[in-house]
Amino acid sequence: MYSALEVANICGVVNQTAINWIRNDYLKAFKTPGGQYRIYPDDLVEFMRQRNMRIPTEVLANCKNLEVENDISILLVDDDEGFNNVMAHYIEKNIPGAKVSQAFNGFEAGEAMVVKRPKCLVLDLNLPGIDGIKLCRHIQGSDAFGKPVIIVVTAMQDEETERQCRELGVNHYFRKPLSFPELVSVIKSLDSN
Repeated sequence: MYSALEVANICGVVNQTAINWIRNDYLKAFKTPGGQYRIYPDDLVEFMRQRNMRIPTEVLANCKNLEVENDISILLVDDDEGFNNVMAHYIEKNIPGAKVSQAFNGFEAGEAMVVKRPKCLVLDLNLPGIDGIKLCRHIQGSDAFGKPVIIVVTAMQDEETERQCRELGVNHYFRKPLSFPELVSVIKSLDSN
């Protein structure tokens, strides 16, 4: 059970905002005899899911009645819009509950990495104006991005690029044409780890 202040801290807002959510019936809560608000973990998770907010695993672990869905967040970065959209659709269809975001260039990718902090990054190394290897190095070397699992999907066929990616800690390396079932299998295995 959480207080309004604890909910505010979990959601990254001030205490008054959490109280306003409760008073406006956005967030289910009850009042103690002393007039303090209390929120059940299940109700908080439901509220956060409805608003596409990132749910800390500690909050999910405290749920009693809620069926915990797949809570993996994935950022797809590929400048080929058609391929990116097909990948997103396939993942959403085959991993219910996955939160899929898309970026189509390096700038969008950087912004999404900071704002969304995905658990998994599916990255095309051939982005215009961006060195994919340097981008992997930057993501792996900074805590600002939440240390996502990096899956590279690239048309580059040379062994040297794959070797460099592996040395940087890239978790999986796929060459195009991509096997979507294999990609989904790898992503599903992340959620069980």
